[in-house]
Amino acid sequence: MSMNETPRAERLHIGFFGRRNAGKSSLINAVTGQNVAVVSPVKGTTTDPVYKSMELLPLGPVVVIDTPGLDDNGELGKLRVQKAKQVMEKTNLGLLVADGLKGLSKHDRDLQKELQKRNIPFLTVMTKADLVESGKQVADTHTIWVSAETGDNIHELKERLAALLPQEHTKPLVSDLIAPRDFVVLVTPIDAAAPKGRLILPQQQVIRDVLEHGAIPVVTREQELSHTLSHLGKRPGLVITDSQAFKQVAAETPLNIPLTSFSILFARYKGDLKAAVAGVTTLNHLENGDKLLISEGCTHHRQCEDIGTVKIPRWVRQYTGKEPEFVFSSGTGFPEDLRSFRLIVHCGACMLNAREMQFRMGKAAEQGVPFTNYGILIAQTQGILKRSVEMFPDIAALLEK
Repeated sequence: MSMNETPRAERLHIGFFGRRNAGKSSLINAVTGQNVAVVSPVKGTTTDPVYKSMELLPLGPVVVIDTPGLDDNGELGKLRVQKAKQVMEKTNLGLLVADGLKGLSKHDRDLQKELQKRNIPFLTVMTKADLVESGKQVADTHTIWVSAETGDNIHELKERLAALLPQEHTKPLVSDLIAPRDFVVLVTPIDAAAPKGRLILPQQQVIRDVLEHGAIPVVTREQELSHTLSHLGKRPGLVITDSQAFKQVAAETPLNIPLTSFSILFARYKGDLKAAVAGVTTLNHLENGDKLLISEGCTHHRQCEDIGTVKIPRWVRQYTGKEPEFVFSSGTGFPEDLRSFRLIVHCGACMLNAREMQFRMGKAAEQGVPFTNYGILIAQTQGILKRSVEMFPDIAALLEK
């Protein structure tokens, strides 16, 4: 991903759902003005969700998702349907696409109920309007008739989608913690796990947010932190560190300088920081054999000292003196049944959008399983969690109990 592009996780996700051969792929191509999806009269041509990042006016930067037909059958079909339903976990706006010649089926109505249950704003789109008499085209505030073949009502569909977009209050990333012209020191280790030739996405996003709010980002490795702090000329407004360097950075950052981590900022930005801080206290009651789920939102090549599979289990054992059982998941492979886990430890979710992260946290809460994230757990095991959340008084108070 270029640093000039809006990250996928920050884009509006638009999911196209419906039966096989309802016209989803043709509609996507008409809406986007591109040949994004393969179109074929053969049922089940779309076998896996297809993601396309693009600019779509009047919505702006979006990810358009073409899904397999939700009426697919057979064992392979069930897997495709499961993947299509996983798309709903990250969908901000949905389009239920139905064949206008056949009308809404029971399957389509069940799909409408599923979207409503998940609180996903959606439109029902009846396709092939050019083949259906206008008098038979029943539309309302939730239904629109279109033709991918002639382009009829495609512009209106995009306008209706934009009107559906909820005006959600966007959580701040770092802007509310800093003042214009503050120095903000970002500690970014460059080691074997660092991507070649670039910064990782959370670091890019924080730098952008700092700049956007008139403050001054100062980027350094942990080896140069002491030198940086002593030569700035004034006390920085905030130090933000990669979680893996937390212990060293905390030791070298004077107590009168606020300190937190990229991971803690993202726990607040995309999820529920208060729930994640409450969740990490489960470590204090861990017993031998308790199962911990270590979950990452993306897949990547594992290093010999990988944070999720090596370092976090080591820190948990050292902190608790117990020998729990660790289970690992990555990418879209987040388990449905979480009840066997004593605690879920999630990555910072830089590759997941806020809806999917909140879905995962909500699923854990429904099943009564505590949930935390990498940075919060690392800070807890290093004895510096209280300091790293001091700028959030209501959350710091949880640790006094």
